[in-house]
Amino acid sequence: MMRHLTPLLALLLPCLAFADETDSKKEEKKDAPEKTKEEKPKERAGTITLGGTEVKYVAQTGTIPVLKDDGGVKADVFYVYYAATGADGKRLATQPGSTRPITFCFNGGPGASAVWLHLGGLGPRRLDFPPDGLAPSTVLRVVDNPNSILDATDLVFVDPVATGLSRAAKGEKPEQFFGLDEDIAAVGEFVRLFTTREQRWGSPKHLLGESYGVTRVSGLAAYLQHQHGLFADGLMLMSGLTNFGTLRPGPGNDLPFILFLPTMTATAHYHKKLPADLMGDVDQAMAESRAFAEGEYVVALLKGAALPPDERRRVAEKLARFTGLSADLAEEQNLRIDPSFFRKALLRKEGKIIGRFDARVLGEDGEPGDPQPGYDPSFSNIVGGFASAVNAYVRGELGYESDHPYRVLNAGLPWKWSSFEGRYVSTDERLANAMRTNPKMRVLVLAGRRDLAVPEDSLRHSLSHLALPASVRKNITTERYDSGHMMYLLRSDAEKLRADLLRFLK
Repeated sequence: MMRHLTPLLALLLPCLAFADETDSKKEEKKDAPEKTKEEKPKERAGTITLGGTEVKYVAQTGTIPVLKDDGGVKADVFYVYYAATGADGKRLATQPGSTRPITFCFNGGPGASAVWLHLGGLGPRRLDFPPDGLAPSTVLRVVDNPNSILDATDLVFVDPVATGLSRAAKGEKPEQFFGLDEDIAAVGEFVRLFTTREQRWGSPKHLLGESYGVTRVSGLAAYLQHQHGLFADGLMLMSGLTNFGTLRPGPGNDLPFILFLPTMTATAHYHKKLPADLMGDVDQAMAESRAFAEGEYVVALLKGAALPPDERRRVAEKLARFTGLSADLAEEQNLRIDPSFFRKALLRKEGKIIGRFDARVLGEDGEPGDPQPGYDPSFSNIVGGFASAVNAYVRGELGYESDHPYRVLNAGLPWKWSSFEGRYVSTDERLANAMRTNPKMRVLVLAGRRDLAVPEDSLRHSLSHLALPASVRKNITTERYDSGHMMYLLRSDAEKLRADLLRFLK
């Protein structure tokens, strides 16, 4: 019987093996991530004159995937990339021997798209603001930007997940990106893959962040070094912070009241509410305010309820001198003047409230009985113009079609701070580590004198406390501007910003 079965088994075994192999491949195919066809980036050619020289460029729009370990896609990150070209239309950065840098630009929020830096300050096209930047229309034209830095560096404007046109992939929860570490990892993967696809590993690379974008790129610099060996040549930190303990007071933390005071002085100076002897040079007034804040004021706050009444009154009178408020009001606030209270109180008699992002901007006070302002006129007077412009520009001039809304600002994201439970969020240690590990990396701080969202002394305090040797600390430089958070909206500040950035890049 076995003699008859043996030839039969010999015929069946290859068939059985083939069946097993087929089933195995079916299972592998079933478990493999579904491949989605990536869209091809759109490109448009452009020309702009910068510093008297004509610059040809190509504007590229598209998405870069954030990948899982198995190659599946977690999210698609939208970007706009401006690359300078030669007369032949070829990108300068790809030509043999090129040392042309590339700068990755991030706004903050969390939840802000890159439209603010893109069409406000640095791109080759910008919104047509009035020179003072105070009261633009709700609908603004997009015009050439003579203060762009495209002649010195290629530019990539990145919209983190859930902002702009960036979205989590189908079946993926967007909440997985809503955290400091999660966000840094996602934008870090964007930078890595973009650098690879565009063949920019040999280029000098810079990271520029505004507002929370400063927190982001401070951590991103360390992430890219440690994860991918990608070392940035420079960081540009605009209107931001690296330690939330400098911004948000709490039990035992009076530091924000100290750090906001010089900015309040600059604001009161602008609105002509300081005593005559302080109404000369604004920097001198701020210097006197800072000396008081870091000296007598610190001591008074440390004493708390033990502060004698006569000392308390003396400090209240000096607070009145440097803020334009009354000494009685300073005492009522327990010598701790919150910036929101200040925005409401300084021009209360005139029925005006002061802008948070730019304290030069005024709005009507519709709720005089409320101690806090109900809105920020320095934001509400620009958001409509930015939203209308970017939707028209991306879909029209740049030719990128999408039915998704462009999220200029996706406020209220459920952001997680899981690695900072029980302490203030900070990227100080990461920034210090990145600078020590890469002692050739330079840092440029850009701060507005009238920024009541993030005062310039916030980042100054953090940087002065970083654990850095003197040889590395000298890599930090600071430039200051007359307006506020988005200094590029004021024409004179935008011109200075271009000059400062060009000098840094060169």
